[in-house]
Amino acid sequence: MIVPRSRLLHWTAMVVLPFAFLAAVAPGAAVVSLLFIGALFLLVMTDALLARRNIVGIGVELPAVARLSKDREGKLELRIRNEQQRSRLVRVGLPWPREIKTENEVLEALLPAQSEWSRLTWACTPSKRGNYLFEHAYVEDESPLGFWSARKPVPVRSEIRVYPNLLNDRKNLAALFLNRGQFGLHAQRQIGKGRDFEKLREYIPGDGYDEIHWKATARRGRPITKVFQIEKTQEVYVIVDASRLSARRTNEEAGAEPVLERFVTAALMLGLAAEQQGDLFGLVTFADKVGKFMRAKNGQAHYNACRDALYTLQPKVVTPDFDELCTFIRLRLRRRALLVFLTALDDPAVAENFVRSIGLIRRQHLVLANMVQPPGVKPLFSNPAVANLDDLYEELGGHLRWQKLRELQKILQRLGVQFSLLKNERLSAELVSQYLSVKQRQLL
Repeated sequence: MIVPRSRLLHWTAMVVLPFAFLAAVAPGAAVVSLLFIGALFLLVMTDALLARRNIVGIGVELPAVARLSKDREGKLELRIRNEQQRSRLVRVGLPWPREIKTENEVLEALLPAQSEWSRLTWACTPSKRGNYLFEHAYVEDESPLGFWSARKPVPVRSEIRVYPNLLNDRKNLAALFLNRGQFGLHAQRQIGKGRDFEKLREYIPGDGYDEIHWKATARRGRPITKVFQIEKTQEVYVIVDASRLSARRTNEEAGAEPVLERFVTAALMLGLAAEQQGDLFGLVTFADKVGKFMRAKNGQAHYNACRDALYTLQPKVVTPDFDELCTFIRLRLRRRALLVFLTALDDPAVAENFVRSIGLIRRQHLVLANMVQPPGVKPLFSNPAVANLDDLYEELGGHLRWQKLRELQKILQRLGVQFSLLKNERLSAELVSQYLSVKQRQLL
């Protein structure tokens, strides 16, 4: 495809219009006028043919996979091929999606002579996590005489993966990742003596009868005591609810992110904390059925796999099915594990289904249920800025919803399930705090 440039219009105005006027005014000069106009026409057509030929030697390559973080500026690297290896100025365009913002819709690159490949970086800032594909790039080259611009689409295959932005949450939990002591800046005292068998030793006065290994005592003919150690490697699973309730906004402000965004970020932060403590981290996503299931492991490769399973997760307009989820967990997870639910239980039907279904797994596993505190759900008289009767009724409605959640908390507490209502901005920190508390108290 070729398009005219301003130079073509300029020369047309300088040559065609004056000579056409001259031929009309002086018929004797018509032949000369036609010669000049014809010469310009031949030059323009020749330039158009050369433009088509020049654009053939230009190609574009993008990385097969580019990884960016939400709301953080990143750079996409392009490689431009110049088969003719002559100096030229080209323009490159990409069909950027609305979710990725860039200051320049088109970039200009001066390709050096005697070089087949050139590199170009394109700054961009994603505003939404997800997976985005580029199947075509567009290049434009100027014709030798500058009358035309030749354009063509270039087939490419590039996948841009936009991951959640963990920078702010990592700053809030920086002490945990400094690796000083066992739980951050200061080593915390472990409660209890552990449950993992370590070795046998001779009996020492004061050892309890429950610590004596009776079979070893019978074989050796003298008292032998069992020695236990603190559990070092435990399984931690984060269970993320991607149903309709997770699509709600975290607050009433315009442009507020969905609750699921906070769930995804908090799940990845808890995975980093588990990795730091030497535990195994697993992941389950669900809505009306179980989605992704990542068995608990450790290592950077496993964390990257969990991140890839979460970065495209989007809420579905369905009601969560805890019956199928708990049945799935009962059949798949044989070893006792810490199960951290990220869900919403302020819907009475959903809460009833959760209470009924959790009985399948509550005895075998340690269950923590967490939800983000909805806007306006708080105890009465906790807001001093009540100015009129409408504000009072609004506060009363929020108190009634908060009271329902408090009753649910007591019901789950009797079942051995800890239910917490967490602040949106403190979700990741509170989850990690719960996990460290479980580790310290050896509840697993």
